[in-house]
Parts: sequence; C-alpha cells; structure tokens
Amino acid sequence: MKKVTISADLEIFDSVEELPVEAKGLMQKAIEARENSYSPYSKFRVGAAIQLENGEVVTGSNQENASYPAGLCAERTAIFYAGAKYPGVKMQRMALSARSLNHSVETPTPPCGSCRQAIAEYEVKQELPIEIYFMGEKGKVVKANSISDLLPLIFDNSYL
Repeated sequence: MKKVTISADLEIFDSVEELPVEAKGLMQKAIEARENSYSPYSKFRVGAAIQLENGEVVTGSNQENASYPAGLCAERTAIFYAGAKYPGVKMQRMALSARSLNHSVETPTPPCGSCRQAIAEYEVKQELPIEIYFMGEKGKVVKANSISDLLPLIFDNSYL
C-alpha cells in the first residue's frame, strides 16, 4: 500500500472589496444574477457569472422545479449558456454568490458535485483552468485557481 496526500491551494479574501478589479466586478454580476433565482422550495438563491476571453460576461441563477432533480444550479445554467452561445470562446473566471431567505449565509459556498463535474468538462475541453471565486451573501470570498483545487480527481474523457 502507498499513501498519497492530495492538497489544494486556495486564496481567502476577507471581503469582495479585497478582490482584484476584474473579479470584484464579476462577483457583483453574480450577486445581481442571484436575485433572478427561481427557488420557491429551498429559498436558497445562487448566482453565477462567467467572464469569457472575449470580454463577454454570462450569468445564471439556480432554477428549481417541484420535481427536484429537474432543476438546475446557477453554475451549470451559466456554463451551459456560455458553451451554447459562445462555442469555442474560453472561460477565464467564474464568480458565485449564495444567500438563503431563511438565514444569513456568511460561509463561502462552493459549487456542488454536479457543477464541479460540469466545470471540469469545460476546463478539459478548453485546456485552460477557470478561476473560481465563491462566497455566501457577505463576508469572506474563496478563490480556487482551477476546478482541480475543488475536485482533484476529476473524471474526464480520458477514461472513456
């Protein structure tokens, strides 16, 4: 047996104000997108904003459904729209913000497993990491330089 340690380097900012200029503006767009969430069941609103290499910003928000599995997270709403609207244009960075109508969300909220897998697909496809900034509704912001920092053992097309 061989024991292996996997680690990730994440950057933690105390607030949105500490972010680099391009990330600060992108996070503001994610916060705005969050308010377009359709989340009558969970009352948990998430917004995502993706900056593309051509300067375009694509946003998305979570969209729920009474048949829970039929809904879609903000991250996948945005990333799939970017892939459909701007095929071949690389995604540089993504910002995510979450808030609950039931309580204050001050802990940075990372993408769920399904969203991590979708982000991984696009990173592999474009052969370029996507910076990911995520936060709750206020407080600290976490930055991952790539989805591999959040999903170190990705499943990609090399296994197929």
